[in-house]
Amino acid sequence: MVSTLSLLPPFPEAFPAVFLTLGIDLVAGGRNKKTKRTAPKSDDVYLKLLVKLYRFLVRRTKSSFNAVILKRLFMSKTNRPPISLRRLAKFMEGKEEKNIAVIVGTVTDDKRIQEIPAMKVTALRFTETARARIINAGGECLTFDQLALRAPLGENTVLLRGPKNAREAVRHFGKAPGVPHSHTKPYVRSKGRKFEKARGRRNSRGFKV
Repeated sequence: MVSTLSLLPPFPEAFPAVFLTLGIDLVAGGRNKKTKRTAPKSDDVYLKLLVKLYRFLVRRTKSSFNAVILKRLFMSKTNRPPISLRRLAKFMEGKEEKNIAVIVGTVTDDKRIQEIPAMKVTALRFTETARARIINAGGECLTFDQLALRAPLGENTVLLRGPKNAREAVRHFGKAPGVPHSHTKPYVRSKGRKFEKARGRRNSRGFKV
């Protein structure tokens, strides 16, 4: 009796080259080419209400200001850095009477500035001391729904952001610590005589890379 295996043609002839090339099993919809956020990851219901409001404003007004606000409402906390009163007062100098400062993030207090001008400020959040100082100076602390009523197109506003790379974590990014011309902060347990101070770690100890 002849086996069925002997009747089959050799492997290459049975399977043309087209079938031998392996492919990638893509999920329905193909490759994801758009990686930007289209909605916030937060479950904060108040943030979601603001997103709903600014989606409406973007659709109905075609205002680029509203589009920027909506985009920033989607951002992660790292990409919505806080701004201090000192920096806020500096950027609003000469503009505080007619314009509203707009920050999609937190406004924090700054003890380095003694007096602040009367400013109208819109933000997602104010620290207690920052809010008290703005109000005591004769200014206003507004929410984004109040801003939408006052300036639906973003007229007479100054859109501001805090310094994104001021986080302590950013100091550790870059060239390896100890490499020439590197100013990167090392991940070290303590700062003392016995921690990364030996020969082979500093220029003053004859260390060369």
